[in-house]
Amino acid sequence: MTQKFWVVLSAGGSAALLAGAYMFQLLGYPPCAMCLWQRWPHFAAILIGVLAIKFGGRFLPALGALAAATTGAIGVFHTGVERGFWEGPSTCTGGGSLDGLSGADLLTITGPRVVMCDQVSWELFTLSMASWNALFSFVLVVGWILAVRTSGASTAAGSSRNG
Repeated sequence: MTQKFWVVLSAGGSAALLAGAYMFQLLGYPPCAMCLWQRWPHFAAILIGVLAIKFGGRFLPALGALAAATTGAIGVFHTGVERGFWEGPSTCTGGGSLDGLSGADLLTITGPRVVMCDQVSWELFTLSMASWNALFSFVLVVGWILAVRTSGASTAAGSSRNG
């Protein structure tokens, strides 16, 4: 397997996870603040993947691994908040403040929808969306690491063929 294969697979995995997140959003599961935090490293991983395909080397796939590990870590933290293992940000958990919203805002049908980070809105096999994101993101870390490792192998193979 080539570095390009692992980069496309890993960056494509981030794109697939983002597509899934947006699909759930279209199906009526709006994201909480921590869900949105988990999306940013996936966007970074996709950009890093495009750059890694163009420029190669080890640095960009290593950054891709860092991006995937970051979203995985946020997913683990979010899962812990959902399960009550630790406190989450006060701005999006049950202990949060609704400053700036009036009672009328909260009661209107068209008013803002407050999505709490400590509530599981969907789960499969007892794992929430945050948990699934963490699990798949750590699998993507492995793909990025393999891209780093095959960078050295393809360079060595190329130099032995030319030498």
